[in-house]
Amino acid sequence: MKKLIAVTLAAASITAFSLPAMARTEVYLDFAPPPPVVEEAPAPRIGFVWVPGYYEHYNHNYRWVHGRYEHERHGYVYHGATWEERNGHYYYGEPGWHRERSPG
Repeated sequence: MKKLIAVTLAAASITAFSLPAMARTEVYLDFAPPPPVVEEAPAPRIGFVWVPGYYEHYNHNYRWVHGRYEHERHGYVYHGATWEERNGHYYYGEPGWHRERSPG
C-alpha cells in the first residue's frame, strides 16, 4: 500500500510540473522587432547545426539571442524563431526542433 501511495504521489507531482510547460501562452508586443543583428556564421562543424540569432520577448521588450551551434538531431529540422504581425501586434513563434516529415 505504501508503494502504491508513493508511486501515485510521484506521478501526480510529475504531472503537476509538466502541465505549465505544456500550456502555451501567446506572447506578443505592440511594436515591431528591430532589424536583425548581422552575425557571421562560423565555419560548419560536423554533427552540428548553426542556429542564427533572433529576438526573443523579454520584459515587454525585445532581447537579442546570439547565434549558436546545436547538436544535430537526426529525423528533426530546426525552425528559427519568428515574429508574425497580426492586427498591429507582433506574435512570437518559439524556435525549436520539429520532426521531419517523410515524403509521400
